[in-house]
Amino acid sequence: MFGDHFYHATMRKSVAVFGTLFNNISVIRKASDGSVLNQVKVPLAYGPKQKFLARLDQETGFDAPMAIKLPRMAFEMTSLAIDTSQKLPKRTVIVNEIDSSDSSKKKTVKFFTSYDIGMSLYIMAKNQDDGLQIVEQILPYFTPEYSVTIKPIDGYDHKQDVAIILGDLQISDEYEGEFTQRRVLVYQLNFTMKMKFYGPTSKTGVIKEINIDFNNDKGGAEILENMDITIDPESADADDNYTVTTTIS
Repeated sequence: MFGDHFYHATMRKSVAVFGTLFNNISVIRKASDGSVLNQVKVPLAYGPKQKFLARLDQETGFDAPMAIKLPRMAFEMTSLAIDTSQKLPKRTVIVNEIDSSDSSKKKTVKFFTSYDIGMSLYIMAKNQDDGLQIVEQILPYFTPEYSVTIKPIDGYDHKQDVAIILGDLQISDEYEGEFTQRRVLVYQLNFTMKMKFYGPTSKTGVIKEINIDFNNDKGGAEILENMDITIDPESADADDNYTVTTTIS
């Protein structure tokens, strides 16, 4: 209906960008004298919180194999909604550099729209101090947003600033009091990513020559006399990249 097939993997890139922000967080445990006992890098995986809590329930008891390691983090995409506050003019076009295979064409994208992608980050810990260490390494960067720059379209030089906004933080304790039940503190941080979805790419011709017919009866000759045209660089050929500046005094 709309045209040829295209796919920019926008959702996959959103997940990858979000996960990259939190893949280098560590927890340090200290002795009573302040010396460092050990340092643990917190694992990060994509998936819902319920999946990891279910694994905890299955891996408890005296005859169970090694239990899932805590602390750990997980994240998932939770929502997708159009962002009406960033509605752009329909004629806005993204223009890339001249196509390397054809100097007479430029690559363009004529259609794109803004969406809010909801992301939730889950921090799971067995004691309060581990969870608070992780949370404190995240909160100062969001005021309440943190921006990253990405290239959303493969093969294009166009860059996009993606704002990741922290909405709220929820704390829950999954411990119910049974001896076979492991205690799990869960911190849930809810974010919103300001992403754009881009339409198909196309090629358009490059304007290299303009013919102007001045009418002498309407002041054209006077304009022509006061017009100064410069080409930078002056040695540019027809197929080169150059700038034409026109000054009318």
